[in-house]
Amino acid sequence: MKGLDFYIPAGVLVIAFTCKLPGLTRHWRDPLVRAVSVLLLVASSVFFFAAPPTIAAVNRITGIPNFSAPLVYCILTAFSASCLLLLINWRGGPDERARSLSRWCVGSYSAVILSQFSLFAIGGAPVERLRDFDTYYANTPFIREMILIYLVAHTVAAVVMTVLCRRWSLHVRGSLRSGLILMVCGFMLNLVFDAAKFAAVGARWAGQDLDVLSTAVAPPVASFSALLIGTGFVLPLVVQQLSALYQTWATYHRLGPLWRELRTVVPHGSRAVRISWWSAADLRVTQRVADIHDGILHLDPYFDHGLRDRARAAALTAGAAIAQAEATAEAVMVAAAVRARAADPEEKVIGSADAYTSATAQGPRDLVRISRALRRSPAVAETRRSAASTESSHP
Repeated sequence: MKGLDFYIPAGVLVIAFTCKLPGLTRHWRDPLVRAVSVLLLVASSVFFFAAPPTIAAVNRITGIPNFSAPLVYCILTAFSASCLLLLINWRGGPDERARSLSRWCVGSYSAVILSQFSLFAIGGAPVERLRDFDTYYANTPFIREMILIYLVAHTVAAVVMTVLCRRWSLHVRGSLRSGLILMVCGFMLNLVFDAAKFAAVGARWAGQDLDVLSTAVAPPVASFSALLIGTGFVLPLVVQQLSALYQTWATYHRLGPLWRELRTVVPHGSRAVRISWWSAADLRVTQRVADIHDGILHLDPYFDHGLRDRARAAALTAGAAIAQAEATAEAVMVAAAVRARAADPEEKVIGSADAYTSATAQGPRDLVRISRALRRSPAVAETRRSAASTESSHP
């Protein structure tokens, strides 16, 4: 079980990164997508390389006692920088300003990382310490400065992120606000982590021993803070993606009544190519819209535009909104045309109708209204009953 308190959060973050990998490959040029992916990858690296078994393995492989110390410090510094980068790109604004802030952030934290490795190379840390490196070498020249630099850099990032996220959360709502609040809590815990580390190191400077704050208190606080921060960053993005997916599937199902009404009028051989059941939702919507347009084209000679105008006028008289009245009128005309087409198996009707554009001019949204009217409108039901009566009276 040794090291599981580090490896479990590392694994969770790797899974989150893997879930984002397809989007990263498709949208590599998007700064926000890159920032999210880098944050998840760096955060998982922090926990993996900070685990005592990994620390011992890295020291053994490199042959340098405590080489893991500057490595972990640098990864933690990179995590602080990636948080700032993500927030810069997440907030939006002028592209030039975002690029300028990003360059400043990368440059500043790169200098911190370089100084950490330089100070470790100059200083001396011959005794391997897997859990208490900070306090054991708190009074060692150059190593002391390396520890102080990483704590200051981490604290600055935590303070900046706490202030900015809290300020931003006051102006937004929904999942974004929830994510920002989680991030505020996470970065405040980061400050608790930094306070515990500073207290333990400061105690060593004063000749006291508060190592327990660094070895027992700080690690679980860091794990929980990383969970809150990662969740805060990912939550709005996941909710946005799920919402978009839901809207796409909702559109697909709402188009169902119109699609089923028209599918019988399209000759089987001329229908659009079928797609597999596992295809993406947006592709299925596109296919369904194409099928509807094909059906409309085949029905064009049977459209009664006078019937449509009368149905629209009746809907407006009944108090319907203009958009709803138009959708109802289109649905009435489609329902009547389907039955007229069915009553003409030998296709004797010579098409002279105007081109059908009203339902397709605005795309799927208008088709959804027509589809809903086909299922719910009393006028459509009356049209179907009238058509059925006519058919029964003319055997």
